[in-house]
Amino acid sequence: MLPWLTIIGIGEDGYPGLGKQARHALLQANLIMGAPRQLALLPACLSAERLPWPKPFSLEPVLQRRGTPVCVLASGDPMFHGVGASLARQLPPSELRVFSAPSSPSLAAARLGWALADTPVLSLVGRSPALLNRYLHDGTRLLVLASDGHTPAEVAQRLCATGFDASTLHVFEHLGGPQERCLRATAGQWQHHTTADLNLIALELVAGPDARPLACVPGLPDAAFSHDGQLTKRDVRALTLGRLAPRPGQLLWDVGAGCGSIGIEWMRAHPSCQAIAIEANDGRQGLIERNRDALGVPGLQLIPGRAPAALEGLPRPDAIFIGGGVTAEGVLAGCWKALKPGGRLVANAVTLESEMALFNWQALHGGELVRIQVAQARPLGNFHTWGQALPITLLDLPKPADA
Repeated sequence: MLPWLTIIGIGEDGYPGLGKQARHALLQANLIMGAPRQLALLPACLSAERLPWPKPFSLEPVLQRRGTPVCVLASGDPMFHGVGASLARQLPPSELRVFSAPSSPSLAAARLGWALADTPVLSLVGRSPALLNRYLHDGTRLLVLASDGHTPAEVAQRLCATGFDASTLHVFEHLGGPQERCLRATAGQWQHHTTADLNLIALELVAGPDARPLACVPGLPDAAFSHDGQLTKRDVRALTLGRLAPRPGQLLWDVGAGCGSIGIEWMRAHPSCQAIAIEANDGRQGLIERNRDALGVPGLQLIPGRAPAALEGLPRPDAIFIGGGVTAEGVLAGCWKALKPGGRLVANAVTLESEMALFNWQALHGGELVRIQVAQARPLGNFHTWGQALPITLLDLPKPADA
């Protein structure tokens, strides 16, 4: 099928800023879809029907016109956090054309003299501002796509709450257009309750004395988590995550999640990692919700309930961690059955009964049993001795690719 869909990135300079091919596509289209702001940038001489996106947002009005000339307007580069990327996931490349304009991060980097390739870009469009928490590192620069005019104030408030109040915000409104302007202040001095809805935030992060930036690798301090004692401790957690081996785009089930520490650190390993935490205890469910926001992974999905019943209907995981309940009937079998071929199952045991369950499972299915013993120095009178934590038995079991 020949390309019937043209996706056009349009900037704040409007129709005059478009190239010849993009203008020709608009003249030939039967339908032009876009946000009301974008549609208003077009001249009256275009004969195509103009249709704003439905609320709630849906691609169906475009996909229903498949085979007829349709143009879709997007802000800047449609393939960069834009509708173009969403449509490209639904259609083969042969059915669409894309004409890009400079993205707002490209324009902001040009204004500031920042190297775009060295500057992370975070989108808060339709997403929780808690995502910002995982990017807070002293001396780094960050470009943030704002959801609306309230986002800069929310970002400033979050920076102050985490000890980064000396960080500078550069808020660009209407980048690339005649109304472009930049508001600039530190988070602690930010006084703009609202800005233009179309804005981008450039951050220069500065950690104050009260800030506690967290490492990017697994093994966060235990104090980083709110917990009731049901927590995979730091050193064991680092070893466990190493065995689980997070990879981009993969999904983890954290079964018997406690405070959610394993699932949270899995998601912190890469922005595209996903995790589902299964926890039956009401109080611990609240801890998971608090921890996932505080540690910058609000997308962690919480399933209240107990395995194996709570596992029904969940998407198949690439890896499973069982932190509790391995002795419950059907938990190991249900997790093993659900795990994708080539996936990894890792389970930790503390009691003799749970250790025996792992031993018996390893005898049937193979894998590796590892004994983890951690000791910490502690005072004994005027001297010091080793305080032994409870030993952990870990089962590391890959699932055969042909299983």
